[in-house]
Amino acid sequence: MIALFNEILYRPLLNLAVAVYNILPGHDFGVAVIVLTIIVRLVLMPLSIKALISQRKLTQLGADVNLLKEKHKNDKARQSEEIMKLYKDKGVNPIGGCLPLLIQFPLIIALYKVFGDGIKPEALNSLYSFVARPEVIKATFLGILDLAQRSIPLTLLAGGLQFIQAWQQKKNTTPQVEGAGKEVAALTNQMLYFFPLFIIIIGWKLPAGLILYWVTSTAFSIFEQTYIKARHS
Repeated sequence: MIALFNEILYRPLLNLAVAVYNILPGHDFGVAVIVLTIIVRLVLMPLSIKALISQRKLTQLGADVNLLKEKHKNDKARQSEEIMKLYKDKGVNPIGGCLPLLIQFPLIIALYKVFGDGIKPEALNSLYSFVARPEVIKATFLGILDLAQRSIPLTLLAGGLQFIQAWQQKKNTTPQVEGAGKEVAALTNQMLYFFPLFIIIIGWKLPAGLILYWVTSTAFSIFEQTYIKARHS
């Protein structure tokens, strides 16, 4: 299973990262991290948009779902049947927001591994024959940030951007009807503060290359949510 993962996802992405690094002026691996992250997120954008739109639709139905739960609180089978009928009538798939994310997950793990291993000389042994092998990967960003070492300012930036994304998501998904979707609202409130703190804690000792990837990906997510809100308001 690991060998399959490496051949299908990790190795192609590693080769793409090195290819991008080779063609960039100055051979800056930090810029290569940003470029490759944006390329992958653009490829995945249709799936991400589908997931976010599905999530918004589910949230908008929160009040109706709660009414059905209250109406059939003594009959769980009827309750489930009526809720599923509501989803069907409104054209909403209750797992539509999760499935695209599950599809993306292995790719995200592979990308994370690429940026963790890409600055190690032994990783270059996995290059294809048609990808030029650099003598050494310059593990720097703009000549000032060592991507092999931790960066506290970059980690704090990652946490800050994660907070902005969570706050943006809360605005977009918290039900506007009082008392509707209480579970969703409570979870969103918790994630608003927990996830940014979690990112800072786990990123405190991680190499800056991985944190740069997270910063770029989170910034792209903020753009993505802004784009969806503008197009589907």
